Amino acid sequence: MEDYSPIDLRTHQPHSARMYDYLLGGKDHYTVDGEAAEKALASFPMLRTAARENRKFLGRAVRYLVQEAGIRQFIDLGSGLPTAENVHQVAQSVDPDARVVYVDNDPIVLVHGSALLARDARTTVIQGDIREPRAILDHPRTRALIDFALPVGVLAVAVLHFVGDDEDPAGIVRTLAGGVPAGSHFILSHATADIAPEAAMGVQRAYRSQGVPLTLRSRERFTEFFDGLEIVEPGVQVVSDWRATEPEEQRPDHADVSWYGGIGRLAGSAREGAPGSA
Repeated sequence: MEDYSPIDLRTHQPHSARMYDYLLGGKDHYTVDGEAAEKALASFPMLRTAARENRKFLGRAVRYLVQEAGIRQFIDLGSGLPTAENVHQVAQSVDPDARVVYVDNDPIVLVHGSALLARDARTTVIQGDIREPRAILDHPRTRALIDFALPVGVLAVAVLHFVGDDEDPAGIVRTLAGGVPAGSHFILSHATADIAPEAAMGVQRAYRSQGVPLTLRSRERFTEFFDGLEIVEPGVQVVSDWRATEPEEQRPDHADVSWYGGIGRLAGSAREGAPGSA
């Protein structure tokens, strides 16, 4: 029997996914999310620019994986609310058969995403938390859509900075890498205080004061998340520079972005412990 118990959408407290939607100019957020985002904008007025540049990085990275790395299936962790240039739209613009599993811990993402993707058999959305990577890999809908005998594109874009040091973000990436086959790629991005420390730390304080955990990390700390992976050229970069299509003079200043991104490739033989393995 179907479970029709009501879903607690937690609209009384801000959520990072809905705050990100607000920053990107979306419509799927609540007053509490906009108010929390505005407090962060007061410290870092270019935060909307940073969010847009991160979104553009996601598009370029996914396009690279489909066009150049041959990836045709994706797991997007902390996917957030549907907006323009979603992973499935980018990937399917190159290969209409590309498949995507969207994952987020905000129940509103599940509601909106399920409605949006209801007619697309090549996409699905599940409620899950990046802090429980094994549960995501083993989820029935993940296993129904993803062929773990083939390389997977795993995205953790603008999500690991919401995972505290005590929750071992590098260990989460290692667990995910242990559950996908050789040739899989990881697209990661992360906010930093390296470039504009005063403004960035103000954002961190604003997020935390609203009950949204945010931990900014240095380039060195972020690069550690790629341990065990081959970092794809041009390496870890400010997201606006990673395989940028605009001339340098047309890109925003690094201080207005303050976000790193990169791609790591899992080399070697297939890992033990992948879903469905002996």
